[in-house]
Amino acid sequence: MRLRSLGVALASTAALITLPVVASPQALAADANLSQGRPALSSSTENAGTPALAAVDGDTGTRWSSAATDDQWLQVDLGSAASISRVDLNWEAAYASDYKIQVSADGGSWTDLRTVTGGDGGTDSLTVSGQGRYVRMQGVHRATPWGYSLWEFQVFGTTGSTQPASCSTANSAQGKTASASSTENAGTPASAAFDGDDSTRWSSQSADPQWLRVDLGSSQDICKIDLNWEAAYGKDFQLQASADGQNWNTLRTVTGATGGRASYDVSGTGRYVRVLGTARGTVYGYSLWEFAVHTTSGGTGGPVQGGGDLGPNVIVVDPSTPNLQQKFDQVFTQQESAQFGSGRYQFLLKPGTYNGINAQLGFYTSISGLGLNPDDTQINGDITVDAGWFNGNATQNFWRSAENLAITPSNGTDRWAVAQAAPFRRIHVKGGLNLAPNGYGWASGGYIADSRIDGTVGPYSQQQWYTRDSSVGGWTNGVWNMTFTGVQGAPATNFDTGPYTTLDTTPTSREKPFLYLDGNEYKVFVPAKRTNARGVSWPANAGTSLPLSQFYVVKPGATAATINTALAQGLNLLFTPGVYHLDRTIEVTRADTVVLGLGLATLVPDGGVDAVHVADVDGVRLAGFLIDAGATRSDTLLRIGPAGAVADHSANPTTMQDVFVRIGGAGPGLATNSVVVNSDDVVVDHTWIWRADHGQGVGWETNRADYGLVVNGDDVLTTGLFVEHFNKYDVLWNGERGRTIFFQNEKAYDVPNAAAITHDGIVGYAAYKIADTVNVHEAWGLGSYCNFTSDPSIVQRHGFQVPVKPGVKLHSIQVISLGGKGQYAHVVNDTGAPTSGTDTIPSKITQFP
Repeated sequence: MRLRSLGVALASTAALITLPVVASPQALAADANLSQGRPALSSSTENAGTPALAAVDGDTGTRWSSAATDDQWLQVDLGSAASISRVDLNWEAAYASDYKIQVSADGGSWTDLRTVTGGDGGTDSLTVSGQGRYVRMQGVHRATPWGYSLWEFQVFGTTGSTQPASCSTANSAQGKTASASSTENAGTPASAAFDGDDSTRWSSQSADPQWLRVDLGSSQDICKIDLNWEAAYGKDFQLQASADGQNWNTLRTVTGATGGRASYDVSGTGRYVRVLGTARGTVYGYSLWEFAVHTTSGGTGGPVQGGGDLGPNVIVVDPSTPNLQQKFDQVFTQQESAQFGSGRYQFLLKPGTYNGINAQLGFYTSISGLGLNPDDTQINGDITVDAGWFNGNATQNFWRSAENLAITPSNGTDRWAVAQAAPFRRIHVKGGLNLAPNGYGWASGGYIADSRIDGTVGPYSQQQWYTRDSSVGGWTNGVWNMTFTGVQGAPATNFDTGPYTTLDTTPTSREKPFLYLDGNEYKVFVPAKRTNARGVSWPANAGTSLPLSQFYVVKPGATAATINTALAQGLNLLFTPGVYHLDRTIEVTRADTVVLGLGLATLVPDGGVDAVHVADVDGVRLAGFLIDAGATRSDTLLRIGPAGAVADHSANPTTMQDVFVRIGGAGPGLATNSVVVNSDDVVVDHTWIWRADHGQGVGWETNRADYGLVVNGDDVLTTGLFVEHFNKYDVLWNGERGRTIFFQNEKAYDVPNAAAITHDGIVGYAAYKIADTVNVHEAWGLGSYCNFTSDPSIVQRHGFQVPVKPGVKLHSIQVISLGGKGQYAHVVNDTGAPTSGTDTIPSKITQFP
């Protein structure tokens, strides 16, 4: 390895070759290293010890190396578009004599930034100029018999590459539909403030508050509002925007205004805009000659288009794909232990038969078949999750998934040793299924739905598991809580002496939407609702197919404004794998909208906004994504229905499936509420709502989140509910006729002392709290565990707190002290024996009351 000065290199090579040019350090002082720690891929790796990620880890003692052929490449995903000024390559002894530095916006189409010929290894520092999200070294000729090998691959520049949109001078509100809280008389209607005529006006009754609003017709990026007041002006008022005309975001608060003409620069998105007067400047009402709204031009350049490619982090393969095993191995090497990394990947397998593969799945990696039925995609091999990265402990094997394919395991039994947030859906296992890690270390899963396992399922060391609408050839054991609904072949209930709780059917279920191929066309299948289901839903497949053209295919770098525009146009959303930072709330306002994520697509609300709001409409499908709280406190990360929602959705409920929520772990995160369900009849089918107990940004106040799931709607059903570690109630249920089938909980580890969680004379907030006003509620298969590592002397009053009424019934309930780190005094209210000692023995109640 050699670092050669430009002068020496020129002296020794004359002018027959093009050499890297060392850029002036002063000129580059402001540019950051954009590539360090970012996701990296390569055409090949020499072995498992030389992964692509090693070239961007900032460690000159680790390296990437390729197979020993010329046409090899290494690429890094910068996470968003950037202006690139310099690329540094620190070669190991196996260097490139000829290579190119290329840039791409989408990871598919590449532009050459620099071509190097006659390279001599060592460190190359290349001055370049270009824009893109992806940067790669494309090898042309090797200088040695070995492959290409880089200690470090560094990309320098500045983030952002697009010009900001300009604020249009046109009035987007003129002539649009208007309404108001009141009018003074028939001659001063709301429409008069939007007719472009300064001699007509709207005026209100003489009371506070009053409002005037306009419907722009579609979601717009709002940049300025002009108000032309008549003599009766507003002294204090708010300028607000809304996606649905019901839930309003304040763009600007004005106090002490003096009337006349005024312009206000604002920033926000919405279809509806209003002025909300809170204090009048005169004894009369509010009166406006004109109310003008200006929107940005240049933003999207027109309507958002549906369909298109699936982006750079979706890997589509078929049985003839060369080096298929290597593709699986390469992603697994990068993702195996990347618990809080930014890499996100989705493997999509076209229908056919795949022989001799073992797809090991690490963090944020999903594998799915592209057939309409699981048996359309046959794997003669394995899909494996194990825990070698964590010394055989599977309790942190989170955030991965398998879906819609068939497996014939190579040794007769497939291994799926997962923890929470790792769904196994719509799978046909032509053999057995082992849910424990190699060596039978600890495990804390898990969820199976709509799957057929021909052989026996062996949980072994799994603490708990929920299985829904499936069939199994047998089930060997359980540790604490094994719950089944609608499962053919499930063991009978034995909770008084064992771990099993079994219901013959699932009262209401609807399978998760999934992507499939119809010929050469991508479509999304949206399964129909089932009532009292038992067994798998396929191959009958009742439901609806939607073409991809009806989806905005969201790719990394997309803005919340564009996403909301797509929704306002009537498009559904397909989030491709990536991490999406949101500067405003995603507003889902249309009935039957599908929001589907691939590869654990992750939404991060910035600046204290909420991540997602769903209106009180029928049949929205939320599925397959992760919401990761931002560093500024959000009020509610996911809200389904506005406060006070009362519409009946029993015929077509909204469903939330494989939607996961995280506060902290990847960095500081804050939220008051994680998920709030206000709408009636919602079905929550498999969620893990987690306040982090480990990772970065973790502490009693550092990642504070008071509530996990709050249910205010009536007739809400949760199946497979995992909620952990919240500062107050993990689950707070205020709605009537709620039902839960399977609940797993740990109380917060980091409670500093008993005083911090004492309320109303009670030590500890219940894991599952049913409000005193509720008259009817029923739940099955509930467990809460304590592990008070900061103060093991804490004795929590109870795990579950419910009103004692004939209509409130709990079945199969338990509390457990994990190794004696704290205890429970009771199970439900003041009923049930206390936990004690360090032997991790449950205290159980079969029925309450």
